[in-house]
Amino acid sequence: MDTPALTDRTVLVTGGLGFVGSHLVDALAPDNDVRVLDDCSTGDRASLHEEATLIDGDIRESADLRHATRGVDLIFHEAAVVSVERSVDAPHETNRTNLDASLRLLERAREEDARVVVASSAAVYGHPSELPVEETTPVEPTSPYGVQKLALDQYARLYHDLYGLETVALRYFNIYGPRQQGPYSGVISTFLEQARAGEPITIEGDGEQTRDFVHVEDVVRANLLAATTEHVGEAFNVGTGERTSIEELAEATREVTGSSSPITHRDPRPGDIRHSGADISKARRVLGFEPRVGLETGLEELVARRRRQSGTEELSTVEPDDESKNEFESEIESESERESLS
Repeated sequence: MDTPALTDRTVLVTGGLGFVGSHLVDALAPDNDVRVLDDCSTGDRASLHEEATLIDGDIRESADLRHATRGVDLIFHEAAVVSVERSVDAPHETNRTNLDASLRLLERAREEDARVVVASSAAVYGHPSELPVEETTPVEPTSPYGVQKLALDQYARLYHDLYGLETVALRYFNIYGPRQQGPYSGVISTFLEQARAGEPITIEGDGEQTRDFVHVEDVVRANLLAATTEHVGEAFNVGTGERTSIEELAEATREVTGSSSPITHRDPRPGDIRHSGADISKARRVLGFEPRVGLETGLEELVARRRRQSGTEELSTVEPDDESKNEFESEIESESERESLS
């Protein structure tokens, strides 16, 4: 299925200066009235699309939320405290953003009769009892962050069942893309930075743990499909359906960068999830979702883009073809990747 066109809508993107949000805004702003609600604490103002309107506010503040949601047709809810470590250290504080504010957002959506696409996470599954993970796999989150995302996921369904609100929850797996940065930016950006600097590519554990790496462009496409589907009140996995070991990722990183960095190992992270991988058959069947960006292509473009930005030949790689360049216009900070990778 082709990506659906959304036009002439009044759209709110919470967390719209962040990774997922900013690229949703890029996809939507040319043909819609797009508002961004963001407190600018972690997002980059420079990433705001010129045709979008920034509301510098806090989703936890009722007045800011009411102002941002007034008259909207569609809401993409991406705002969250996505650090699992932070949720462990401060469960009550992170709950205020990840759940309390999200519940008020659902209430405002009900008042405005606006569809809501919420960002859930593979963190709801915890240590999965089976692979690949289906939406019906038992949910046993292992962190306050996972519990908060699960509660939001279920509230979205409940608001549909009780009040008829059109909601869709997307359970993101390990998302990656350019401009992924910061202390929780994910294993791919960490490995690329290490390779670029000629430092050892460091794996936590034996490297046999596996993840499902999905490109941000595909995540944006899943959101647009969720915004137009008739199948509301449901949750969908968003991944590729393919698992890659961390050791394989490290080797691929060396190859695409032309780096001679050694691959080293250190003690595994306590509580690290051993294996994770999405079954996306429901998203394929119901939403028409099909991931398009393979991991090798995504890695090559990350390296090529960094080289273009730096204006140097620090890293040698094969330039992607023009079609890949045109498609590769989104970037995101991964939620589940920050939870359990490397």
